[in-house]
Amino acid sequence: MLFKNYFLFNQNEAQVIEGKYEFNSRDEIPEKYKWKVEDIFESEIAWENTFSNIKANLKEYEQFKGKLADSSKQLMACVKFDQEIGIQLEKLYLYSMLTKDIDLSNSKNNSRNDRVMILYSEITASSSFIIPEVLAMEENKLQSYIEEQEFLKTYKHYFENLLRKKEHILSSSEEKILALSQPVTQVPYNTFSIFDNADLQFPTVKNEKGEEVKVSHARYTASLYSLDRSYRERVYKNYYKPFIEYRNTLSTLFNGNINAAIFNAKARNYKSTLEASLKPNNIPVEVYDTLINTVAENLQPMNRWGKLKKRILNLDEFHPYDSYVTLFPGIEKEFTYEESKEILLESLKPLGEDYLTNLKRAFNERWIDVFETKGKRSGAYSSGTTFGVHPYVLMNWQNQLNDVFTFTHEMGHNMHSHYTGENQPYPYANYSIFLAEVASTMNEALLLDYLIANASSRDEKLFLIEKNLNNITTTFYRQARFADFEKMTHSLTEQGEVLTHEKLCELYGKNYSELWGDVMTVDDEETYTWARVPHFYYNFYVYQYATSFAASQVLAEKVKSEGKSAIEKYLNFLKAGSSKYSIDVLKDAGVDMTSEEPIKAVVNKMNSLLDEMEKSI
Repeated sequence: MLFKNYFLFNQNEAQVIEGKYEFNSRDEIPEKYKWKVEDIFESEIAWENTFSNIKANLKEYEQFKGKLADSSKQLMACVKFDQEIGIQLEKLYLYSMLTKDIDLSNSKNNSRNDRVMILYSEITASSSFIIPEVLAMEENKLQSYIEEQEFLKTYKHYFENLLRKKEHILSSSEEKILALSQPVTQVPYNTFSIFDNADLQFPTVKNEKGEEVKVSHARYTASLYSLDRSYRERVYKNYYKPFIEYRNTLSTLFNGNINAAIFNAKARNYKSTLEASLKPNNIPVEVYDTLINTVAENLQPMNRWGKLKKRILNLDEFHPYDSYVTLFPGIEKEFTYEESKEILLESLKPLGEDYLTNLKRAFNERWIDVFETKGKRSGAYSSGTTFGVHPYVLMNWQNQLNDVFTFTHEMGHNMHSHYTGENQPYPYANYSIFLAEVASTMNEALLLDYLIANASSRDEKLFLIEKNLNNITTTFYRQARFADFEKMTHSLTEQGEVLTHEKLCELYGKNYSELWGDVMTVDDEETYTWARVPHFYYNFYVYQYATSFAASQVLAEKVKSEGKSAIEKYLNFLKAGSSKYSIDVLKDAGVDMTSEEPIKAVVNKMNSLLDEMEKSI
């Protein structure tokens, strides 16, 4: 396709037990807590009819093949046809995804989703001629066609962006070769993924109760928050054992992934793998460099945080497995879904009445599927922008504080998608990954500020400040250091160096040691982190977590301090979609990610939080 890529009370009823909802089946859940898929299609029959119509119309693409340069009317007709196919396909996919995810054991729903994915492949194949034909046109002719047709003027930015990447798009025969190479270049990631998720065998350890339990990815993460230090250490040491055992295999895969990225970058005439990852989205390389360099120059708050944790925990040595355990245990508070809606409405008041009105719409018009039931997909997500349909949010409510943060995070995505969909034409009714986490972390920042300001006790306030500090540690500092390590490994490989597991451990160990400073005793196991992080196979992806986090902190402060003007800019950010380049969308909102300002704003916030914590303990 031309424009988008996809792939993302009685005894038999609910019992209210201490504020918790517990359901034996989905039928027991009141309708107001279940998303309304009828807003997409009134019935499964309507879905089937749309599916059949698209299938039947695919042959219509042939009438445009080889003729796009003939006239502006011909180009316009093709774009209109492709757009309509795309709009309907998005709705098919959204409906099939939502109905599948409420019960993953339902074979009918699974089959419907699989059919959409097959249809998407067929549409992609049928429409594959469009971009090559557009790029083959003389630029002056294309520009004149755009000016001749009002409909095509809407797509001016889209075509300009396509032309911007023209030098990196190859001939049809070369593109075919690159396409054929994808199964080969994806081998390192695919192999790592299978090894990490299916074949990797972890040892068993004794838990806090003395019971033998098998280490897993989830148990490792959970153990880092355990108050039992010996248990944290046992899980930590044993978790790394298989990664160390297979270090030669994993270093080979790590190098293979970088070499695959180098192959693609050179084939498409990019100067480096970094440029090949950033330039397609028009993100200046200086954004990446400014992030990692500024963070490297401002690591003092992390050292300060580590020393404070070490002192409060009363430790002789501070190890990686001590870096997440809470300093303020015993703060246990439950939040019902209804209470959390009120908390969101209060905490997000700085975003203005229009934002709150749309948030209430989501609450009241069944955009959210709230409760866990057997077979429902785990976790949480926002469905993203689907043109002509409001976005949806999946939750699995457990009455925990984390549910409140997850809820506000996903509603940030939801409102971003809603405003984009309501204000942009089809080709721009989406937004880049570079922008995606800004709206979600913005909501979290405002929620944290609200909860801290309204904490019922000193310990609860300290617990929330700690959560804020941990968010900065994991989402900002750690991801920025990952980005630094990633750039270093790619650069060394591009210079011809083979990265042995000894070299990778040396590089990562130094990187991690710099992150925490002299307070941290770096265990040998930690130096093998390069071997277990799947994001290192995504090629310059993780920096976006840090940049989004930094941007959201700046915007949160602006809406609180500047009021109406900053709110208007932020809402325009939510409405912009991809109508401009991502870096310019943020600039219009008041954040320049090519500068040090947003990075230093996070550094300053961490220092102020540490000041507040130190005064209170």
